[in-house]
Amino acid sequence: MKILLAEDDQRLGKLIVKMLKKEQFTVDWVVDGISASDQALTGDYDVIVLDWMLPERDGVQVSKVLRNEGYSGAILILTARGGLEDRVIGLDAGADDYMVKPFAFEELFARIRSLSRRNFFPIDHNTITSHDLTIDLANHITKRGEEIIILTPREFQLLVYFVKNTGRILSKDQIIARVWEEESEVTYNTMEAFVKLLRKKLGQTKRNSYIKTIRGFGYMWVNEDV
Repeated sequence: MKILLAEDDQRLGKLIVKMLKKEQFTVDWVVDGISASDQALTGDYDVIVLDWMLPERDGVQVSKVLRNEGYSGAILILTARGGLEDRVIGLDAGADDYMVKPFAFEELFARIRSLSRRNFFPIDHNTITSHDLTIDLANHITKRGEEIIILTPREFQLLVYFVKNTGRILSKDQIIARVWEEESEVTYNTMEAFVKLLRKKLGQTKRNSYIKTIRGFGYMWVNEDV
């Protein structure tokens, strides 16, 4: 497996590279955001690991640049900023996962292996609708009328899973197992951040949403008007 690491802390970068190589990963290491963007777009990487606070261009900006350029590989952001809003910013920039420093290397390895599989569940080649949304499963396009709603691959899979289970209460564990995978190290906080982002992109709020929070259990996509 080939990894691109972008980390400007020399001591930490050397340690991460050493530990990744021990796990038989192939690693390229850069120390600034512009180099990370250029290397990612010209190399063939399974996972890109980005520190948030990179010089020249921070990790969130790198993620946005890569997604705008059409990069579809896996991106993991590393940061000391662990608040929900920070997670939302990182994921909204196109990252697939978000890991807070300090971290255990065993968890980093598990997250990387999980992201490298990126095994989004299969979808049918047709179109489904709910409320004012039209979801093209074949082309991964979501529309409200003629307006295209831009969703990341993970957000799209989350939306499809909700809509296909309209009226059914889905536990957080069920959502993670289905939208990510059973072996995933994704936390509830990360999953909740994706739900928040999806609500935002659909123009909904927590109190007025197609995605209802079922306190203490999970979520449900409702069929009635909000």
